[in-house]
Amino acid sequence: MSAHNQFQLPRQITDASHGHILTNTAVWSPDGEWLVYDIRSDPAGSIFNGKRIERVHVDSGRVEVPYERQNDACCGVATYHPSDEKVVFILGPEHPNSDWQYSACHRQGMIVNTSQPQEIYPLDARDLTPPFTPGALRGGTHVHVFSRDGKFVSFTYDDHILTELGENQRNIGMSLVDRPVIVPRSHPRNHDGTAFSVLVTKTVNQPQPGSDEICRAYEDAWIGSQGYVRSDGSRQTHALAFLGDVITANGQTITELFAVDLPQDMTVEGTEPLAGTETRRPAPPLGTMQRRLTYTADRKHPGLQGPRHWPRSSPDGSQIAFLMRDDNGHVQLWTISPNGGLPRQITHQPFDIASAFTWHPNGVDVAATADGSVWLIDTTSRETRRLTRAASEKFSPLGEACVFSPDGRQIAYVQPVHRDGATYNQIFVVETGL
Repeated sequence: MSAHNQFQLPRQITDASHGHILTNTAVWSPDGEWLVYDIRSDPAGSIFNGKRIERVHVDSGRVEVPYERQNDACCGVATYHPSDEKVVFILGPEHPNSDWQYSACHRQGMIVNTSQPQEIYPLDARDLTPPFTPGALRGGTHVHVFSRDGKFVSFTYDDHILTELGENQRNIGMSLVDRPVIVPRSHPRNHDGTAFSVLVTKTVNQPQPGSDEICRAYEDAWIGSQGYVRSDGSRQTHALAFLGDVITANGQTITELFAVDLPQDMTVEGTEPLAGTETRRPAPPLGTMQRRLTYTADRKHPGLQGPRHWPRSSPDGSQIAFLMRDDNGHVQLWTISPNGGLPRQITHQPFDIASAFTWHPNGVDVAATADGSVWLIDTTSRETRRLTRAASEKFSPLGEACVFSPDGRQIAYVQPVHRDGATYNQIFVVETGL
């Protein structure tokens, strides 16, 4: 693998004196003219205190506010619909109090049309009183991403009922869009939703060491724009890749890559209740198939490692990219087929890949940050190209997002900028030359 450096001059798109946080994917409008973001103050976005969802016009720098919080409910983590002017984001509790404050299990997905600011409607329904309602959840959702056809929204999920019992485990869920769910007003925090929501992963409290059982499922991503082709030549139309925590035979907890194939009908109950019980989390629909893709316990550096990242599929669904250390201890980009097999190491850098990443529409190139720069990584030739000059560690591109525009000609990312005695995260765009 060789590295070619053809530096591009990035453009700073935002300049307001507050934070700007991009989500790890789907931040460009379908026409590629706008970027959506939130204004959480913490550089890494770990403090959920955003008061607005904003979007900036990439060419003019004009800023619009699709949503500004009401009743003390903070908001953030915004992503676009693939073809409509809709944005889905997290909304924390309105009128928070000592009994119901913002937490992983007290948030929900909201959708706003950018042409109709402030007119939001809930994605997922919530029902906190048994018997629970099928299609509703009992907790909070996070990082909502539309499938390429716009029919579904995936998310991570934390259960309020099991949190109260000290037994919550993060899972992956999915909402079937435009299938409304009505719930009884038996709890003040119950609410209806415009989508039928289910969990699609299965976790256990105590995984059997050396097995494929997991105690946590998280960082999900859609596989392919139209799913992927199975080993037998048939097509799986909807599937998700995600990270799962397993216990090795020697008792070590490590992270592995998993996939879950989704059935055509997500509303059919399997052997356990879709809505869950007072002591058991909601169960996946009938026909859901959860599979482990990587087996890394015997490697020198076992488990997927590196910065927080989401596995990402190539557009045709044939490859899933993820991060893992090589034998030298450096975080590198790897790919694997959704059908399993041996992982393929793509990068061989003497430094770590430092960010979440996305695929170019051509299905070959990946954008990521490393060594203070934005890079292009050719997954076929394994050549890498440094797009931006290396910045100092303090002002390097942040690791949360490195996102191709829909036409693949630009990459959006966030970088700290110091001005007038203060430092704020600002959004930048750089041309790819592709």
